Amino acid sequence: MAGTVYERHRLGNGVRVLTAPLGHAQSVSCLIMLAAGSRYETPESNGIAHFAEHMFFKGTESRPTARDITTAIDAIGGEFNAFTGKEFTGYYVKCAAEYRDVALEVLVDMLRHSKFDPEEIEREKGVIIEEMNMYFDTPRDFISGLYERLVYGDQPLGWDIIGRKETVRDATRETFMDYLDRWYHPDRLVVGVGGKVEGDLLGKLEELLGDMPQRETGRPGPLAGVDGDEPRVRVHPKQSDQAHLCIGARSFPLTHPDRYAVQLLTTILGGGMSARLWTEVRERRGLAYYVGAVNQSYTDAGSLYAQAGVDIGRIDEAIATIVTELRRIAEEAVPPDELAKARASAKGRFALQIESPHGLNMFGLRREVVEGRATEPSEVMQALDGVTADDVQRVAQEIVGRNGLNLAVIGPFEEADEGRFLDILS
Repeated sequence: MAGTVYERHRLGNGVRVLTAPLGHAQSVSCLIMLAAGSRYETPESNGIAHFAEHMFFKGTESRPTARDITTAIDAIGGEFNAFTGKEFTGYYVKCAAEYRDVALEVLVDMLRHSKFDPEEIEREKGVIIEEMNMYFDTPRDFISGLYERLVYGDQPLGWDIIGRKETVRDATRETFMDYLDRWYHPDRLVVGVGGKVEGDLLGKLEELLGDMPQRETGRPGPLAGVDGDEPRVRVHPKQSDQAHLCIGARSFPLTHPDRYAVQLLTTILGGGMSARLWTEVRERRGLAYYVGAVNQSYTDAGSLYAQAGVDIGRIDEAIATIVTELRRIAEEAVPPDELAKARASAKGRFALQIESPHGLNMFGLRREVVEGRATEPSEVMQALDGVTADDVQRVAQEIVGRNGLNLAVIGPFEEADEGRFLDILS
């Protein structure tokens, strides 16, 4: 996708508007995203960003019940949902282009006029607790949260987005109001519309959002000291027939100049069923059902890790095999054909991601909200083309070669096993 895709505007009160017109589209993706997530919480409010996401769907002054809100979207054949991350939260509606203004009206109504009725809050606590139970009972989901707690410790980046049961149970209407009053303001809010963008969009948004008062919000606290020099292990005992693990090391923040080299490094390690980890851990040794690699970056930190569900009786071999693959890519240059395959894979997946109005909208808004700039898709493609084998090896040496490896494990093990696992890492 060549040329300029995103158009950036600003309302009178500072609210940013990002549009991504697609000439062939007959639908629109309307998305409101805020630079506010679970990282913006305190120990007493952990989980409130995610809980608030639920409550925005429970009724407003003009649409008093959850049914009233869903009926408004069902009536236009739309789809809507929300998501909470550690550094952003988003609310969206996808619908036919002719109903764009209805979608925007409902979204803004939810964000500006939700009631946060105390009875609804108490009722929703049970829903959140059950969602927690599902999360903690699903090791494949929970393991990455356990790993981030190991990497970042007892601070917001190390906390689970879903929160803790005690903080959810203790939440009151004032807890929500305090959080929203602190962070939900124009300088942290971006509206994105992708697809068939036409008509007086900015005029409509001025009508809906232009009277939101500006307010200085500050920023969440900085990341406290995270020592990545020594290997660390954390075991979460759980009776199960399979062990789930994450092994990785500190990487780079979101805007690091080597972000695309890290992307190709991650693709080579675990970006598909022909990647190194899949080939070695699953196909050659039969140690795991699933295995892959992830690089999770934030504004000031990051971690690259492998994740797998492995045979309990062969977990030592699985750990050793993954560690060997992590070390090997730092010690040996990636062959030209393997680099070319990884590059084509990364570019192809990105093309699939942004070919829909919603995918294009999501990509642009995430970067605009967290990084302050929506990167053009053509820039991403060019940057991936510019990564060399030397770049991949250099960042692998910096990430894996200079930092201690971290291992988080869920399975029928005890803290006494941590020493044995630590020996394998070292």
